[in-house]
Amino acid sequence: MPIKNGKEYIERIDRQQINLWYNGQRVTGPLSEHPAFRGLIHTQADLYDMQCDAQYTRLMTYKSPLNGDPVGLSFLAPKNKEDIQQRRQMIDLWSKRHHGFLGRSPDYMNTVLMSLYTAASILEENDSMYANNLRSYYEYCRDNDITLSHAFVQPFASKWSAEADPVEETIACKVIEVTDEGLIVSGAFVMATQGATCEEILVLPTPSLTFSEEANPMAIAFAVPNDLNGMTFICRDSYAHDSTFDYPLSSRFDEMDTMVIFDKVLIPHNRVFLYGNETMGNRLFTEGNFLAHAGHQVVSRYIAKTEFFLGLIQSLAEEQNVTLEMSTTQQISRVMMLLENLKGLRLASEAEAATDPMGYYTPATSPLLAACLQFPDFHMEITSIIQMLSSSNLIMSPSCANFESDIQPYLENYLKGIYTPAKERVALFRLAWELGAGPFGGRQNQYELFFLGNQKIISARLYNYFPNQDDYKNMITDFLQNNKA
Repeated sequence: MPIKNGKEYIERIDRQQINLWYNGQRVTGPLSEHPAFRGLIHTQADLYDMQCDAQYTRLMTYKSPLNGDPVGLSFLAPKNKEDIQQRRQMIDLWSKRHHGFLGRSPDYMNTVLMSLYTAASILEENDSMYANNLRSYYEYCRDNDITLSHAFVQPFASKWSAEADPVEETIACKVIEVTDEGLIVSGAFVMATQGATCEEILVLPTPSLTFSEEANPMAIAFAVPNDLNGMTFICRDSYAHDSTFDYPLSSRFDEMDTMVIFDKVLIPHNRVFLYGNETMGNRLFTEGNFLAHAGHQVVSRYIAKTEFFLGLIQSLAEEQNVTLEMSTTQQISRVMMLLENLKGLRLASEAEAATDPMGYYTPATSPLLAACLQFPDFHMEITSIIQMLSSSNLIMSPSCANFESDIQPYLENYLKGIYTPAKERVALFRLAWELGAGPFGGRQNQYELFFLGNQKIISARLYNYFPNQDDYKNMITDFLQNNKA
């Protein structure tokens, strides 16, 4: 079947029987009606409706190679410059709709799966079954518009155990038995964002090394539906609220993060993409150009988010009547600089794109890693700017219910701006509160800080991927050799 619309997305999520726990109780009934999930689910349904809208379908889909049905452009494995540009245009449409606040919008995981698919041929060196499984799964997700999440970060206890305990005793995610039906897997992951609001989950743990000649039971990659026997999802606290006036961001964009536990779960053989070979797992990421393809999507999201921040800061400055103050101009210019940096680095990645050994056209990695290294610090800085511009208004912003009560005249009289009615002014500062002081904004800061790894990891990746490093050193050597006594 081709692309799905919002109604179909909601029906699929509600149809699942997930073992999902929130606030100490198992969640029952339609997930789209639960207060912790319904806002996000309906926001994501809106994204799926976009791709079915006649004004967007041409920009957001392409024909499936299998049957000619329209499928999501974020699944497209690019073969040329035009494919890269089409992908970016499609990603921009969704990013601007959610303003960059959905780190797990469907196009992100579609892009991740696509990048792995482009390197499927290397799996044939290990076992052709795995290569065929990955290709088939990519086609299944593409042609059925499957909503994916992924899990790879294991709890501290699992990582410590993997280093300290014998393999048979470690609690790290691993294969504990191989059967005719599939692999039996146990283990846990702490950051399956949107684990409950997707259809399937892609599991890619970083395996601990073993020095045995046997297959490494901790080296595995697979994908399964969310409601298999033995799978349990545990939610963090929800930041979601129903009122879009009181909570304009969390009411729409609170992506629930879940811990997912596999307790002797049977993974069918046809859903396994890798088993036993940790080196092959690393190659799947590097030769699939995961950082390039995923980075291209991530930086596009950063751009949309920075545009939203810029608009908010300009609005706050105008509301506070400080737009022309030099300090405010400098702050706004800093955000403008970040926006131009991000757009320029994305453009550089496209301009320097090249065909990889597998025949796929890949954005240049270094500009995208440079953007990913910059953004988390700027995200924190922008949060600080919002706090400073908002001053005490960030705290004293009455809820919508107050404007519908007997005290409304007081609020209208004392909380109005120079040109703005009180309720409109309060709405702006409630938006600022969510980003500058509320739990939604705190989660956003922490999430962005570690989205593609911590700063040390991203710095190391940029160092390793930066091209032609010897040329710069040689330039200095040549320059000094031309010195005269």
